[in-house]
Amino acid sequence: MKVFNISLPGASLALLVIQLALVSSIAVKYLYQRQTCPRVWTRADAYDPELPMRGRYLSLQLTADGCKSTWPGTKESSLPKTLADAAKSSPLGTILPSDVLFPAELKVEGNKLMALRIQDPERSEAGQTVSVGVGAPCNAVHLFAPVFFYIAEHAQSPLPVGSGQELWIEVTVPPSGPPRPIQLALKQDGVWKPLSFQ
Repeated sequence: MKVFNISLPGASLALLVIQLALVSSIAVKYLYQRQTCPRVWTRADAYDPELPMRGRYLSLQLTADGCKSTWPGTKESSLPKTLADAAKSSPLGTILPSDVLFPAELKVEGNKLMALRIQDPERSEAGQTVSVGVGAPCNAVHLFAPVFFYIAEHAQSPLPVGSGQELWIEVTVPPSGPPRPIQLALKQDGVWKPLSFQ
């Protein structure tokens, strides 16, 4: 029986090579998705988290259009079939006692980020959880999990957003997993201002 004696420097080098290969494969995957997957601009609500070990990033909650999505209570015949029907028939605040969460598939249609409810429980883990707020319009559902946008250490944060301004983000929408951030812009009075964080 042979005993392989690997020196500590050799083992460390092998581990480093494995780690570099893993990181490189993820980077190649994201680069490929950016080139091949649909891209779309959508509104975002953001905050700058105050965590001691967080790096430098903005935490963004993305907005999606859920008007084509089925209503979570479609088994109840008295309830509307889609979020759009719910908004037409009655203010959502009279139907919802609190926010409703459900799994949704994200798609890009008509230059909009769409959230379509996944009704099959076996496929629910493949989607992204979205929330419908009390009184919110059907085209303003929110992705429950935040998307992180990293900025340079000394870059000026766009927060807080000024009066009359909207923060928008361009994202890649992969077949699975959360949207991947590309760039930010401020919108005011119909004018777009791309943000640079160099």
